[in-house]
Amino acid sequence: MEEKTNSAKLQHTAIIGAGPSGLFMLKRLLENGDPQRVISIFEKKNVLGAGMPYSDEGANREHITNVSANEIPDLVTSVADWLETVPLEVLDSFGIRRNHFNEYKVLPRLLFGKYLESQFDLLLLAAERAGITVKSFLDSKVVNIADDEQEKKTTVFLESGESHIFDSIVICTGHKWPKTGEGKIEGYYDSPYPPKKLHFGANHAVAIRGSSLTAIDAIRTLSRSNGKFHKKADGTLLFEKSPKYPNFEMVMHSKNGLLPAVRFHLEDPHLGNNSLLTEEEIKTHIAENNGFLSLDFIFENDFKKILLQRDPEAYKKIEKATLEEFTDFAMNQREEADVFTLFEKEYKAAEQSIERKESIYWKELLAILSFELNYPAKYLSAEDMLRLQKSLKPLISVIIAFVPQASAVELLALHEAGALKIVAVGENSEIIPGEEKGITYRYSDEEGNHEHYYETFVDCIGQPALSFDSFPFQGLKEGTVSKAYLQLKDTEAGRSELAKGNKKVHKLQNDYYMEVPGLAINDDFQVIGENGLANERIYIMAVPYISGYNPDYSGLDFCEAASEKIAESLLETFKEYR
Repeated sequence: MEEKTNSAKLQHTAIIGAGPSGLFMLKRLLENGDPQRVISIFEKKNVLGAGMPYSDEGANREHITNVSANEIPDLVTSVADWLETVPLEVLDSFGIRRNHFNEYKVLPRLLFGKYLESQFDLLLLAAERAGITVKSFLDSKVVNIADDEQEKKTTVFLESGESHIFDSIVICTGHKWPKTGEGKIEGYYDSPYPPKKLHFGANHAVAIRGSSLTAIDAIRTLSRSNGKFHKKADGTLLFEKSPKYPNFEMVMHSKNGLLPAVRFHLEDPHLGNNSLLTEEEIKTHIAENNGFLSLDFIFENDFKKILLQRDPEAYKKIEKATLEEFTDFAMNQREEADVFTLFEKEYKAAEQSIERKESIYWKELLAILSFELNYPAKYLSAEDMLRLQKSLKPLISVIIAFVPQASAVELLALHEAGALKIVAVGENSEIIPGEEKGITYRYSDEEGNHEHYYETFVDCIGQPALSFDSFPFQGLKEGTVSKAYLQLKDTEAGRSELAKGNKKVHKLQNDYYMEVPGLAINDDFQVIGENGLANERIYIMAVPYISGYNPDYSGLDFCEAASEKIAESLLETFKEYR
């Protein structure tokens, strides 16, 4: 449709990337209902909405979401209402029966991707009806971005050679999986994505690095290429290896040798709680704590105090525990049990939680703590961020992965069939790529040193936190964006680390800072330049590039929260033009 032409100045905003982040960003901008804003959307693929996780880039038909329909933040229509519009043959192909739909169940990821695509279409229709111009550029990969401080404009360059100028941009490029050995070394895969590359027979042990949901994605695909699942008369799931591949086995390697916890009933499916510290309370605390957010303050107020209200018996066990003591207690409880015995026990407890609609409160509160800590994490001291990464983060990654029940049953069946095991490799494991094929895994445990050769290796540690150097838009790296740093509270420790030659520690005036992954951003997700100032034209919610300040990968909940902050900032920044 044609752009409006009146005396008011039009504001041109670009959304770069049209996966779930771009979808929520468009929704927020349309909620402002501003006919003077022209929105351009650039997507390297030919579909809007699905992104990597919910398209064939990140899923096959065997892959399922780890969130149920009732846990999805509000879009245009609910999943239940949308399913009423989906042709029966499409639902049949995914094994979904419309009259048996349960909003507490997870969905096939590719089907959920179709839902997100439909929501994008509905938003575009809503924009047209509201008289708001939205332009979609499909098959349009953005290869560079340049900012003009003097003109107050930002230019987006496409692979096709085209360029477009905007008043503001929001970078929503989503997941990124760097390649190191893949394509160079036979049998070496830097990630399990796209999963179609794992459709092969393997009459040998396959090494899988990690035990996260990413690893489970690889396991679901590899198992179907090397055997089949079937149910006994009593409903028990069994796995049978293919006669072609009797030696097929998957060996998961993780630091702690643990499997993630199983999905249970969430009392608040959107990870909110009215007992949490408010944004103003956190700001007050930071102001009174020399500009730092205390990790202990958050742990006491946004976890322990709420646990006391919800589950007094669980609270008694950790009443006087520090953060480290709590995480050690929780991890030790898991590490002392046989991993698959514990997994089966947790599966049964989760089933009971869902059946009774009763939460496992300490686990739910841990998920809430992780999500709530994510936004103000940039105010942690470097010391507290290291504590978060060393102590709390490993526990969080195990507990709040929320393995779907269907995946849990498959893992147990695979283990029972001798097709899946897990080993603990500790902090100092080493992966040595072969010259032409496979890898050698080296690690140590209490029994000594180990070294195993694998013909096939799949790296499944999940989305890595990407460095500043890996940021793809070279034009912005010439001063517009800057590296992320956290200040050290202990100046003596900073001085000592600098003297030791720690390249991550830097001195600025009389203070010491530690470099963390990715770009520096402010509370509104505006990038911060080398001059220390926020850029009012450029926003980023691409998690891999801001993980130093936003360490929690919270999926759709993050998309919803970050897009709200950005939309509010855009409205405030450009209100002078209205």
